[in-house]
Amino acid sequence: MHLLIISLFLIVMSLNPMQESRESTTLRAVYTSDFDITGNGSAGNWEKAEWVLLPQRSFEGIKKETRVKILYSDKGIYFLFLCEDEKLTATMTEDNLDLWTEDVIEVFLWTDENYPLYFEYELSPLNYQLPLLIPNFDGRFLGWIPWHYVGDRVIRHETSVQGGSKEPHAAITSWTGEFFIPYAILEPLNNVPPKKGMKWRINMYRNDYDTGYSVWTWQPVDKSYHEFEKFGTLLFD
Repeated sequence: MHLLIISLFLIVMSLNPMQESRESTTLRAVYTSDFDITGNGSAGNWEKAEWVLLPQRSFEGIKKETRVKILYSDKGIYFLFLCEDEKLTATMTEDNLDLWTEDVIEVFLWTDENYPLYFEYELSPLNYQLPLLIPNFDGRFLGWIPWHYVGDRVIRHETSVQGGSKEPHAAITSWTGEFFIPYAILEPLNNVPPKKGMKWRINMYRNDYDTGYSVWTWQPVDKSYHEFEKFGTLLFD
């Protein structure tokens, strides 16, 4: 998985080197009561969380900003992405496709550092998803799609588009992705559900294909998004 993305990433990085700056390796997830997902971050609960900037590591065309907020509850984790954009380079209209080959946001959650096993979630601006459990042994990895994906195991997700319509190739100014990952879908991973003060490892990404291939990553990686040893830390505050 991601072999095409890895190759493109290396090419773009060589053409567009960007200076690294000192960045925090720890994020704080603030506790919240549960709330409805709208796709535009309108719930008042989001006021508890601060925006985190995802650095743009490489780009073709103009630079764009990507910001993220994180909350957690007794039932799961909430994410809110705000992505500056010029058009929706997204055509897929089904879940569980190769979403990373078009515009997409991604979150990787590694709950126990004793085991090379983590959860990956992808969401397209057209609101299609790819949830995967990834066993990664010395760089050999493959994704497993959830079984019995019903009831309290279902990930709630919505997207919205600003400055245009939510359709393939539409001209826009930005798009927003909001989703809730229930702890039930992460079982039987260790350290689930998290307790106050607990730490997971995490990384977050965005791909954009407006005028080529552009990459945003919270923590920098070299060759692949699956370099889990380089993930940052999520502290449940």
